[in-house]
Amino acid sequence: MANVTFKGNAITLLGNEVKVGDKAPNFTVLANDLSEVTLENTKGQVRLISSVPSLDTGVCDAETRRFNEEANSLGNVKILTVSVDLPFAQKRWCAAAGIENVQTLSDHRDLSFGEAYGVAIQELRLLARAVFVVDSSDTVVYVEYVSEATNHPNYEAALEAARNAK
Repeated sequence: MANVTFKGNAITLLGNEVKVGDKAPNFTVLANDLSEVTLENTKGQVRLISSVPSLDTGVCDAETRRFNEEANSLGNVKILTVSVDLPFAQKRWCAAAGIENVQTLSDHRDLSFGEAYGVAIQELRLLARAVFVVDSSDTVVYVEYVSEATNHPNYEAALEAARNAK
């Protein structure tokens, strides 16, 4: 498993660590309108999937805004941000932040995404910060488990992987 800390403290990640070359695990999360969303909903597209502890924190806010700003330069890449924030809170946050190019998804119900991608934090019931790029054939082509959950991911590497994925 990836070694990750939260504010300097070791945390336990539940689920399976995802590695480059793996088939992307399926998951079921909720959209802002409470409809279920799975990996299958974006089949055939390149996906940049960002998991964050909460949109209501500074780094998560900045990360989601950055991917929203970069979306147009990525072409036909679907950007998903997953957190355990309630769908209502995600919808409110997106409206206030002007987020239009990123789909926020809630894993609050059963941590389906968190456990499938090995980012569910046992001690906090939040998701660790990580970025995954999944190509159009559902193969994981980029993975970053951010070693300190309060730090930013490597935006340039993730964006480059998304641009290069087919």
